[in-house]
Amino acid sequence: MDTCACPVHGPPGYTLTELMVVLGILGVVLGLGGLWFSSQLPYYRLNGVVRQIRADLLAARAQAVKKGNEVRVFFTDAQHYDILNDVNNNGRADPGEPVEPRSILEEFPGVAIESNNNPIFYPRGTASSLATIRVSNVSGEKAITIGITGRVKVAAP
Repeated sequence: MDTCACPVHGPPGYTLTELMVVLGILGVVLGLGGLWFSSQLPYYRLNGVVRQIRADLLAARAQAVKKGNEVRVFFTDAQHYDILNDVNNNGRADPGEPVEPRSILEEFPGVAIESNNNPIFYPRGTASSLATIRVSNVSGEKAITIGITGRVKVAAP
């Protein structure tokens, strides 16, 4: 047995000074990590919105092909857009036609959307005309382009 309870060595363990030094170092490391993460948050929000819009556009295209009718995407303001399954292909939401509203306001604050055109996806997978959706915040700007072939592409302008 190697348990020494002699008064010269004392019980095994750490001293209060050692614990305070470790906690101080840990606090500094966590503080610096928090500062770095908060500076990177706008970048992650911008990329998150771009991924969400791209996924919604690809889903709208797939839905147009699957359902055999037009699917329209309307960008209503800087934080909202609607996806319309236009069953009768008249270009507006009629009673009974599903409209899916999308909002980026709560999940991605500080990010703005601007579109030069409201894209329409046709049953063959093509799109109405060239559309560019610009997504921006304090960390920069990215563009999502939709070609007449229906291809959705993300690029930094």
